[in-house]
Amino acid sequence: MSEVFEGYERQYCELSAGLSKKCTSASLLDGEQKKQKLSELKVGLEEAESMIRKMDLEARSLQPNVKAVLLAKLREYKSDLNNLKSQVKQISSSNLNQAARDELLESGMADATAVSADQKARLLMSTERLNKTSNRVRDGRKIMLETEELGVSILQDLNQQRQSLLHAHGTLHAVDDNIGKSKKILTNMSRRMIRNKWIIGCIVSVLVVAIILILYYKLK
Repeated sequence: MSEVFEGYERQYCELSAGLSKKCTSASLLDGEQKKQKLSELKVGLEEAESMIRKMDLEARSLQPNVKAVLLAKLREYKSDLNNLKSQVKQISSSNLNQAARDELLESGMADATAVSADQKARLLMSTERLNKTSNRVRDGRKIMLETEELGVSILQDLNQQRQSLLHAHGTLHAVDDNIGKSKKILTNMSRRMIRNKWIIGCIVSVLVVAIILILYYKLK
């Protein structure tokens, strides 16, 4: 198990527990207090998503057997995070509905003829600017996710190359061992051949001397 993954895991669990408590308390609030609590929840969700991404990158960089176990745990954490997002969305929706009702009550009390064409134009411009800002944030988030996916893919490729290099190193080590054994066998064979040559030479020398002695005594 990766110590880095475990560290991210502990941080996420703490964030998740804190967000769950904040969701419960936010549902009981209203007005500015509820808005403030929702802002804290959104920040917490961003931190939780960051922890999920870090755990995902770390898990995918590990050995296949360890990676499978960690990715299974990570799916549970992603499901937990989605549940938290749903709770925050529900709380935020109820807050927006309440704000809309309050705005309608206020506008009902105001004179409808007081809204000038200039005010309407400013309202439309503000809405357009808000939409453009939201689109830029959405595009930036999309680019960030694509970059993270590319990083994960690169880590997977590097891990596969590492496995290939380790396999090649093991193969070369086995070849070196076989070459060493073959060298020892050839050395032993060479020594035996030299020894056999000396033995044959000695035998031949003894036979020659014996023949010479036999001829000498016969001819004498």
